[in-house]
This record gives sequence, structure tokens and C-alpha cells, in this order.
Amino acid sequence: MNPSPIGRTTDATVRAVRRIGDSAPHSAFTDLVRHGDVWLCAFREGSTHVSGDGAIRVLASTDGRAWAPAALLRGDGADLRDPRFVPRPDGGLHLYAAAVTGETTKTFRTVAWLSRDGHSWGDPTPVGEPDVWVWRAAWHDGAMYGVGYATREPWFARLYRSGDGVDLRPVAPTLFAGGYPNESGLVFEPDGTAVCLLRRDGQEEATAQLGRARPPYREWDWADLGVRVGGPALLRLPDGGLIAGVRLLDGRTRTAICAVDAERAELTELVALPSGGDTSYPGLVWHDGLLHVSYYSSHEGRTCVYLAEVALGR
Repeated sequence: MNPSPIGRTTDATVRAVRRIGDSAPHSAFTDLVRHGDVWLCAFREGSTHVSGDGAIRVLASTDGRAWAPAALLRGDGADLRDPRFVPRPDGGLHLYAAAVTGETTKTFRTVAWLSRDGHSWGDPTPVGEPDVWVWRAAWHDGAMYGVGYATREPWFARLYRSGDGVDLRPVAPTLFAGGYPNESGLVFEPDGTAVCLLRRDGQEEATAQLGRARPPYREWDWADLGVRVGGPALLRLPDGGLIAGVRLLDGRTRTAICAVDAERAELTELVALPSGGDTSYPGLVWHDGLLHVSYYSSHEGRTCVYLAEVALGR
């Protein structure tokens, strides 16, 4: 990663870190949202990193410090994994996750719950296509866009569009192919430009990619970032800068906050969060002049969920 005058953010300081989820043997794969005046953090609870008993825990907080259970979503025989909040323009809140079934041959289906208050979620609705895992989604200009990836060969990433957040139709059937593309972060610039941070895990091609596209998002330009990442999250700051939360895989595993220079296709580490071992999958929210980051880590022994407050500087 090469330092560069990226955006407006050049340094970061971890102000506080709190453990907020540790009631299960393995608590991981987080996301964070501020819904109205309430903080919500969702993550998977299970026996291990991969186990058939995965359930989605939702915690709520009014101040980001004291957290209480808001909901527990179970999969009726499925391992529920990697919850993702998708705020809707009508004030509702979708929660996406993958429902994984089977032992020898696993099948994947993306499901979505809808809530108004973060506590009552109703029944899950299947969305997208079987065995294409819709990872991140965001609303822009009256439509929701989501990036999904194939969970079996041939490997590809695909961009979907939806008018209601449930009926997903492919916009770019092959958003990216090569090197097993999978997890992603997705944001939209004020001029409508879409930016995607894409993880890859191929045996020969494993470096992350940064893609940009203009409406209608069928044609994308991609650049190789030259570094391996895991669990990417992408956030556009009020000053226009782009921030990523990722697991960096460069010899010392950690969850890090990075600046993204979309013009020069560069990722620059700003600060590493207290983390190690089994770690990453952050959720990012900017509020009251601070970056709030949910993530998980096993650096203290058992795998738990943490919330960090990070100050960004210039």
C-alpha cells in the first residue's frame, strides 16, 4: 500500500473500544446502523466460525455504550451468516443475511427481514438468485443496488437493481470475473458514480479490486489495489473522502481503517483496531464527528464483537 494524498483524510486515532457482544461461543460478522435515534448492531452467534447453528443477534443502544438485546433471528435449520443493514428511503430497515443449508454440499440463499423499529422483524423473504450471495446493498436515486457473488463455480460477481429491495434484477450480470470475486463494499457519489471495493480469493489472483461506474452501471472500470483484504466495508464521509474497513492480509492479520483514493486506485492504512486472529467484517457509521466501527476479533481469546470510536484527521 502506497501512501498518497488521498481525499481529505490522512490519519486516524482510536478514541475508545468497547466489547458489546460476547454471550455466544463465537460472535462475529457484524454490521452497524443508526436508525432514527437508536444504534443497532447485528452479528452472527454460533458455536464456531462455521457451524449449523448460526443465528442473527441484533443489539440496540441509545448512546453507543450500553447495549441490550433487540432481536434474535433463527434460520429454521439454516446457518444464518453475515447480516447487513439496508436503510430504506421510506424509513424502514431491511436486514440481509445468507441462509446456508446442507453439510456435504452447501446451498446458499440470501434472505431479507423488514423492520420499522429494529426490534420486530417479521418473516424472512428470499431475495436474488439461489447460490448468489447478495453481500452489500444501498439505495440510490429511488432504487436499491446490491452486489452478489457466486458461491460455486463459475465464479463471478453480479450487480442487482430493485425498486422495492426484494425483487432483484441483474443490471450487470457479470460485474467482475477472475480470481474468485466475493465480498464487497458499495457507495454512491453525489454525481451518481458508483464505487465498489471487491475482495478476491483466487489461487493466483487474490488482490482486491476497486471499480467505478456511471449510471446505468452496466459498464465498469476496474483497478487492482495490490493488497489482499477481507470483509470490506466502504463509507463516504461528509467531506467527500472514502473510508474502508477491512481485514488486511499482509503477514499480520488485523482489522484496519483505510483511506481510499478512487482516482488513483490506492488503499492506505490509517489505523489498526485492537484485533487479531479471527477478525474483521466491520460496520461503519459516521456520527457526531466520529467514525463508529463495529467489528469482531479473537485477540482477547474468545471471538467477540467490539465497537470502536475513531477520530479522523487531515
